[in-house]
Amino acid sequence: MGTALVTAAAVPLPARPPRAGSLAPEAERLDRACERARDGLLAQQRADGHWSYRLQSNVCMEAEYLLLGRILGRADPDRERRLIARILDDQLPDGGFPTYAAGPADADVTVEALAALRAAGLPSGHPRVAAARAAAERLGGVAATRVFTRMWLACVGLRPWEGLPELPPEMLFLPGRGPLGLMRFASWARATIVPLTVVLTLRPQCDAVVLEPGALPEGAPGGPRRPVPSGPLASAFLGVDRVLAAYRRLPHQPGRGRALARAEAWIVDHQDVDGAIGAIQPPMAYQCLALHALGHRRGSPALERAWSAFEGFVLDDGERCEMQACVSPVWDTALAMCALADLGVAPDDEAMRRAARWLLAEEVRVRGDWARTRPHLPAGGWAFEYHNDLYPDVDDTAIVLCALGGADVEGRDDAVLRGLRWMLGMRCRDGGVAAFDAENTSRLVGRIPFCDFGAVTDPPSADVTAHVLEAAARWGLSATHRDVTAMRAWLLRHQESGGSWFGRWGVNHVYGTAAAIPGLTAAGLHRLHPAVQRGVAWLLRVQREDGSFGEDCGSYRDPALIGRGEPTASQTAWGLQGLCSGGEAGSGAAARAARWLVEQQGADGLWSDSRFTGTGFPGDFYLGYHGYAAYFPAAALGRYRRSRPVGGAHSTGRAPIKLTGALSEALV
Repeated sequence: MGTALVTAAAVPLPARPPRAGSLAPEAERLDRACERARDGLLAQQRADGHWSYRLQSNVCMEAEYLLLGRILGRADPDRERRLIARILDDQLPDGGFPTYAAGPADADVTVEALAALRAAGLPSGHPRVAAARAAAERLGGVAATRVFTRMWLACVGLRPWEGLPELPPEMLFLPGRGPLGLMRFASWARATIVPLTVVLTLRPQCDAVVLEPGALPEGAPGGPRRPVPSGPLASAFLGVDRVLAAYRRLPHQPGRGRALARAEAWIVDHQDVDGAIGAIQPPMAYQCLALHALGHRRGSPALERAWSAFEGFVLDDGERCEMQACVSPVWDTALAMCALADLGVAPDDEAMRRAARWLLAEEVRVRGDWARTRPHLPAGGWAFEYHNDLYPDVDDTAIVLCALGGADVEGRDDAVLRGLRWMLGMRCRDGGVAAFDAENTSRLVGRIPFCDFGAVTDPPSADVTAHVLEAAARWGLSATHRDVTAMRAWLLRHQESGGSWFGRWGVNHVYGTAAAIPGLTAAGLHRLHPAVQRGVAWLLRVQREDGSFGEDCGSYRDPALIGRGEPTASQTAWGLQGLCSGGEAGSGAAARAARWLVEQQGADGLWSDSRFTGTGFPGDFYLGYHGYAAYFPAAALGRYRRSRPVGGAHSTGRAPIKLTGALSEALV
């Protein structure tokens, strides 16, 4: 591990009182804040026990929904009006549209928004349209956009199909674990690629949008362009792409009909009970396009299921219509339960029991794509959404296991055993843990010309690995357990030179570091271990003078922004949790963070963030989880209250649950 493991038994833990003049919220005020946060969370619990919050992203979601409705002949003029209202809400003063709240204008989002505005009937002379067009031209126009954007424009007749990369359905005949096999791609990429092999092969043409020439700027010579991969491997793939394009032009392509039939069967077989594939917007939209291209029309069971699932992500209040990229009920429920437990809500509280029963009913008991790399691992775990049985994920499973530790309910231990076994069984050979698949680290597939839209593989990450360590410790796995030692070693190897950890699923190093420190200390590292101390020191360096934390989504592209940004409640909560787990609960830094949260608490007892702090694809796609400003600050204040030194004693976490004999024997 590079540095010796320091155990709690080896080093005495001195109490660390607040510095003189600390801005710690007085105990009575902190207690009131915790009580109000508890009541606020409980007020948002749904009747059946679960929580689900709005999930915000960028206006490509609304633009593509509008265009898809035109393609499928399902356009609703009233809903289009509300979609346009939502799109215009995100327009920046310079006319462009960002990928995340308060971010800079982005070519992909701006071009798609412009196409939707024009498709809905706004004229070229409309001030907002003219501003969007000028911004799109400044950003490089269509020439600077990704494959997805150019494909949507081709589908509605706004640009030719020529110039788009080939993605032949024959790739489904390749061995799944071969160098370019489907299982080499991440789960979200597989669910996207298979429908798009149909769309990019059949090239459906729908003249649903008729605009004047030049309505969408193509891009000036010498202007911004989408970066093109270079080097021998990139040249080889471009050569293959040219060969496939020539194959397309042949009057007969042997095997293509069989390949399209296999893609169609894959789509139908991977629909969940609600019709979704992968339960995220891209594959759900693309399966609708693919089925339509294959001849499915209104009344087709497969297409009706797909469209119904897609529309299930819509939030429409009669004034604005928003398309969510996903829904997060399992994630929200588990994190809300963890926050309530941190706030002192008892395991036998009926609210906790109802939530636990809801989570137990959501357990995934079927084998999905993940079983291709773990064929002997029994099913278990949880997905992020209401329905996504083929794609449970390790991160949700870890947080659910932590949450279930805070509720006494029948059937819990059996589900926990299955979840622990599946979660630990998904550990990769190098000791790290990824979200959906094990050993999904190919560098080759990302060089395919089609793959210009973000992450296409699912390597281990610090935040997921740390959450698994916390869950394992919560259920009593010892610091010497083989899986715990392997994951702990992986986290230590992947600490950045400055002391932080990269955040894969949350923005960014604040998220990764605030996950890693609790994970490592739960796994047996003492707070005086050098890795923990360096992580704490990094948090202290980036903490703002008023006690808050903030990190901009732009930090994924600009290293100068790492640890820097406007403050948010969720990131301040993460920073406070990291400080508490690192033994700094009694410090002035923790006191200032807690005080900032108390002062920012809303009338409903919760908080709000105007900035995005969730990550979909680092550098490309971000999420505004509206639940993050509810349960993370609540949890942080609860942990802070519990962790502060009292009479020389100090606690950094809840006591582990003692495993029953059956659980203990099964996980040895």
